[in-house]
Amino acid sequence: MSMIQTGVVELGSDDPVETASGNTSTFTRVTFPTPFPSGSQVIVLPFAQTFNGSDPPGIRLADVNEQGFLIRLNEVLVTGSVKSNGVHAVETIGWLASTI
Repeated sequence: MSMIQTGVVELGSDDPVETASGNTSTFTRVTFPTPFPSGSQVIVLPFAQTFNGSDPPGIRLADVNEQGFLIRLNEVLVTGSVKSNGVHAVETIGWLASTI
């Protein structure tokens, strides 16, 4: 039997883009309202609900587990050779988490 949870987080970024694999020091922890059962495989689907910046927000996830996940924004630049500068205005990010 699958289990589904949803939520919303207000999220912005004043930090530079993260390029080091595994560096999640600038991510925000989201804790599920109800933990998923131990040993569950959990997926998280984030969706931007607002568009407050001049460029679209890039949403990054890490450390998805039964308790929650880490999330951050990177601004996605649509011009030039630099594809992200990390800094982005506060956006409302909706998420859906489910067992698979």
